[in-house]
Amino acid sequence: MARSDSSFKIILGSSSMARREILAEMGYEFTIVTADIDEKCIRKEKPEELVMALAEAKADAIISRIQSTGQFEEDDQATLLITADTVVVYEGKIREKPSDQKEAREFIKGYSGSHAAVVGSIFVCNLKTGTRKGGWDTAEVYFHDIPDEVIDNMIEEGITQNVAGGLMLEHPLTLPFVEAVVGEADTVMGLSKALTEKLIAEALL
Repeated sequence: MARSDSSFKIILGSSSMARREILAEMGYEFTIVTADIDEKCIRKEKPEELVMALAEAKADAIISRIQSTGQFEEDDQATLLITADTVVVYEGKIREKPSDQKEAREFIKGYSGSHAAVVGSIFVCNLKTGTRKGGWDTAEVYFHDIPDEVIDNMIEEGITQNVAGGLMLEHPLTLPFVEAVVGEADTVMGLSKALTEKLIAEALL
């Protein structure tokens, strides 16, 4: 259900279906504009720094695009641009989207009977005032043993290809093998509701 408060507009700078669903669940109406950046060009040693840098780079790219095309005309309402990024950390190593099926298989086999951390950033820009607010959240996911045939099905369905660390928590093939999530499930899915609400409020001040 959409919120009746129309004092500001929202642009979601993400093509992620999970992020769209989470923001809609929060009651917001929004338009979608995606960023076209080469994520591999941005490198940071710490996962928290990486996801923040990527979310900000996405925001900068979208703002440039909006300004060059005149896609959104200024009016009395504030417009908030929300971008985000997520990585998985497994055995101390940062995992982004798998580059191919072989890497996706390695990722999932590693999680089997083990655990991984998810680090997710959110960046909110008030396009009217120029205010920028960002933050990150983390969650741990613990897995039961995942049978090889299930991993095969995950690879065949392609659900591992376009998500950080090949990890789509909410998918029916994945969910039965999740033993526990320490932290918020929406952080794992790409958009922490609590952090999003906090940053929206701060960006409107």
